[in-house]
Amino acid sequence: MGGITDRKQEIKRRRHRKKKLSIFKRKLKKAGASEKAVIVEKIRNLTPGAEVIIANLGLDGDSPKKR
Repeated sequence: MGGITDRKQEIKRRRHRKKKLSIFKRKLKKAGASEKAVIVEKIRNLTPGAEVIIANLGLDGDSPKKR
């Protein structure tokens, strides 16, 4: 009856989000305008707190929301 506990599952998700965000931050340094818009959408799809992260990165005015 194994399985992963809810706490361990959430920790795994957090670590994955942290790793992906570090990759996106690295790519943003070299990205052009259209590439930044794509990265912003990927961040929005990655995490529920995306708007705060996007604002902290200074990208809040780059891409309109599609929601």
